[in-house]
Amino acid sequence: MDARTSAFRARITQLREVLAREGIDALLVPSADPHLSEYLPERWQGRQWLSGFTGSVATLVVGQRAAALFADSRYWEQAERELQGSGIDLVRIASAAAAAHIDWMVERVPRGGTVAVDGQVLGLGAAQALKARLEAAGITLRTDADPLDAIWPDRPALPARPVYAHAAPHAPRTRGEKLALVRQAMAAHGATHHFASTVDDIAWITNLRGSDVDYNPVFIAHLMLDGSGGRLFVELDTGPGGATKIGAAERAALAADGIQVLPYAQAPAALAALGAGDTLLVDPRRVTLGFRQRVGAGCKVVEALNPSTLAKSRKTDAEAAHVREAMIEDGVAMCEFYAWMEEALAPGRPHGVVTEITIDEKLSAARARRPGFVGLSFSTIAGFNANGAMPHYRATPESHATIEGDGLLLIDSGGQYLGGTTDITRVWPVGTVSAAMKRDFTLVLKGTMALSRTRFPRGTLSPMIDAIARAPLWAEGLDFGHGTGHGVGYFLNVHEGPQSISRTIPEPHMAMEPGMITSIEPGLYRPGRWGVRIENLVLNVPAATPEGSTFGDFLAFETLTLCPIDTRCIERSLLRADEVAWLDAYHATVRERLAPRLTGAALAWLEARTAPL
Repeated sequence: MDARTSAFRARITQLREVLAREGIDALLVPSADPHLSEYLPERWQGRQWLSGFTGSVATLVVGQRAAALFADSRYWEQAERELQGSGIDLVRIASAAAAAHIDWMVERVPRGGTVAVDGQVLGLGAAQALKARLEAAGITLRTDADPLDAIWPDRPALPARPVYAHAAPHAPRTRGEKLALVRQAMAAHGATHHFASTVDDIAWITNLRGSDVDYNPVFIAHLMLDGSGGRLFVELDTGPGGATKIGAAERAALAADGIQVLPYAQAPAALAALGAGDTLLVDPRRVTLGFRQRVGAGCKVVEALNPSTLAKSRKTDAEAAHVREAMIEDGVAMCEFYAWMEEALAPGRPHGVVTEITIDEKLSAARARRPGFVGLSFSTIAGFNANGAMPHYRATPESHATIEGDGLLLIDSGGQYLGGTTDITRVWPVGTVSAAMKRDFTLVLKGTMALSRTRFPRGTLSPMIDAIARAPLWAEGLDFGHGTGHGVGYFLNVHEGPQSISRTIPEPHMAMEPGMITSIEPGLYRPGRWGVRIENLVLNVPAATPEGSTFGDFLAFETLTLCPIDTRCIERSLLRADEVAWLDAYHATVRERLAPRLTGAALAWLEARTAPL
């Protein structure tokens, strides 16, 4: 057993000792924080600290005799490797929303036993489902303790990085306009107060940004709004020297809009102070059980979607214009990088050995040179051959591949710009590409094109169009285990709701509306061999129809992403004439928008890769 797995075994052993003292039969450790963020500050990475699994989504359960990590197909190979020797079993689940961990606990915890979870990081909706199942099995749910505190002596503190304004021209809507939108929705619900914990909602409402969470330009905070004012709860001190997280100028600007800045720890007390005559609007999927339990006893609570969730998903025309500009800058960076990459991988290797780590470093550096670039929107995935078959693979100095020989190189990457957030996946040939690889690539491309060309009635529930991208794969008995598309923020989180093009059960709030930006990213993965995923971001725009308004308003997708799709990987015989025409038209657009900003090798590369098929 190596030192790494020995450390995780020791932590699990320590945790079991604490659980035994507390009379707890099993501890549930979700991948969550008090803000239900996707990417977690280090303080709340307890699941990773205990198990050693570094994937972004999974659920850990530690019982007195067994422990299990529940992960979906995106992480199976990674989890299998990282859990080796830890004493933690991998349980493969169909999707991140599956409740297999509850079944596992019900089977192993005796009637009369106790399951514990930190209520401060357990979503209210998830808590309701968990409590119902456990109570039916005669098991008590305890949510008032965080046993990790007892065994994690150097647990990180709250992030302390400063907050800054997202200002005009890149923020076309003022804070006052956004507050008015939220208060209008509050009034429609009869709410006197609204409490928001999700950090992207708070960043959007306040027109503030930060860097507390990796890859997302957000900051850790809670926000309480009333009919005319508000309170922003943040960790005030940022370290020695008397610096504060929110400077004097921004505090004054917030005060002008009626928002008071208060210490982060005072948020629970603000909820407890609500009482008779108050009506609080909260989103049960975006607030934790711990905060819901702090609401004053006399206060009426209305549970509904956060008003900002839909509002921020619908980008204005001005925001869409900034996104298009960000896509050009992102496309220029990729052209410069891919021109370098092709030269570096040419026979003779003029730039020496190229690895997956090299790809990450060089592509990130190319983006960093572009105007308006702030940071990456997620950790770059550069997977060669078998590594590309793991949808959420990430190369590390300890484990990565050299790009050599024959095969497919999958690169999924993105950037945060002041004027937008990007996310793109492309697959590139290295050496000789086999007929089987070309077939897989072309089938995935057909799915990307099929959905990209789709028109649909406004208000269509986004999961209903998922099958369009899968149909070319289904026709061949093939499929992929992740969603087809996720919403994308405006210089915010790269994963944003409420829309989700996936096999999720459709819900009313998932309706497709004008201005939404969504990814289209079907894939196909051959474990141990190669993976294919082709991803563009698209914008919902009005679509003209021959019947006019007879059947209501229709929407279409405007493809925003600007980067060639490598035609050397295509099996031409599998494409129809209309598909070839779409691809040629897309490449003509890419060439038209990027060529004016390129010279030399990058321009030559663009022209070669966008030549008509």
